[in-house]
Amino acid sequence: MYKRLSAVLFPVMALMFIGAAFWGYQEHQDKNAVLIKAENQYQRAFHNLSYDLDQIHKQLGNTLAVSSKSSGHHRKGLVNVWRMTSQAQNEINQLPLTMLPFSKAEDFLSHVASFAYRTSIRDLTKEPLSDKEFTTLKTLYTKSEELTKDLQNMQTEVMQNSLRWMDVEVAMASRQESGTNAIIDGFRTMEDKVGQYPEIDWGPTVSAVFQKHTLRALSAEAVGPEEIKQKAARFLGLADSSGVEVVENGTGTEYETYTAIVDTGDGEPARIDYTKRGGELISFFNPREVGEKQVNLETAESAAREFLASHGYPDMEAVSYDEYARTGNFTYVATQDGVLIYPDRVTVQTALDDGQPVSMQTSDYLYEHRERRLPEPGLTEQEARESLNPDFEVRSAKRALIHNERKEEVLCYEFLGRINGSLYRIFINADTGEEESIEQVPGMNDEVLQQAD
Repeated sequence: MYKRLSAVLFPVMALMFIGAAFWGYQEHQDKNAVLIKAENQYQRAFHNLSYDLDQIHKQLGNTLAVSSKSSGHHRKGLVNVWRMTSQAQNEINQLPLTMLPFSKAEDFLSHVASFAYRTSIRDLTKEPLSDKEFTTLKTLYTKSEELTKDLQNMQTEVMQNSLRWMDVEVAMASRQESGTNAIIDGFRTMEDKVGQYPEIDWGPTVSAVFQKHTLRALSAEAVGPEEIKQKAARFLGLADSSGVEVVENGTGTEYETYTAIVDTGDGEPARIDYTKRGGELISFFNPREVGEKQVNLETAESAAREFLASHGYPDMEAVSYDEYARTGNFTYVATQDGVLIYPDRVTVQTALDDGQPVSMQTSDYLYEHRERRLPEPGLTEQEARESLNPDFEVRSAKRALIHNERKEEVLCYEFLGRINGSLYRIFINADTGEEESIEQVPGMNDEVLQQAD
């Protein structure tokens, strides 16, 4: 009996063993294929990064080599620098550097890209490169040469010693110290060098792009938690502030704020953020569950506008409508002397079950709002219309102040209309007649447009 049983079970067990071995081998092969593919992608990105940094250095040299009056060559060289820097940033993002301190080098490349782009898009025949900008270009040329040489030395070591990027991932995951991996040490050296660079004069345009809004810039005196309690109670229309809890955030940092937490009886408590300096509103969020839709977008927008006016934001005009998850999302901008002030922006989210706002974001308005001396337009509205596509069907026209690509405030004529079956907002410079900005506008149907006209 045992012989018969073993005669049956032995072949079965043998087949199972062979099958398990084959499965394990196949899994090993598949894993190796994935690792090889990842390694090849890392190697390609790394060698492309080395090539692009070398090209950035050469393009900067070409830009400096021509005459100071060669605006055409300057623009071509700067466009190439911007293009190659953007590619280099993309390649960095493909490398496993998230656990390495490489932020300074990435920030340097971001500034180079922004400087090249924002310098090249202006009319260099009317506004040629300044002496300061040439000095900046010379500095970038020198520093890019240093980074290129460092990266090429790393590239040589990688190829000579057959170094693998998969080993870099393992070394970083295990928090190994310096000296254990040549690639890691190379990138750390580059990061240290960039950190020691002297302050570069990027000019006001690029500096404005990377300028960080910090709450310490607010001039008002700091307020205490008790005043925040009172503000939150008034904001929500409560009889007293006994049910308001205040939490202080970011103590000792540039982002000191208060969060008022209020139980509204609708589930999770509402949260209202205020600045510590001046007690200015930053945001409001009531995470209640929104019921079935009962009101339309137009009614919700009207309620949102009244809500803004009652909380100290008068003369706001909706420039964007959108409906999502039974809520209406509206973007408002301030108005001054009939001009839309786009930097002074507030967003409001309104529940479509009862038309009441459930969230609000005011940080842009907080940082940008001020009384402005608005210039007179150099062109009439009709003259500005001549810059539009003849097929563009204008529904409304207004004056608007916007930030251009150089982060400068410019007065424009805003034309809202349709072309190619879609709704667009086109901003024409009120002095030059050039198109400053074009954006497609989602969510605004013909009924909403009729109210806007």
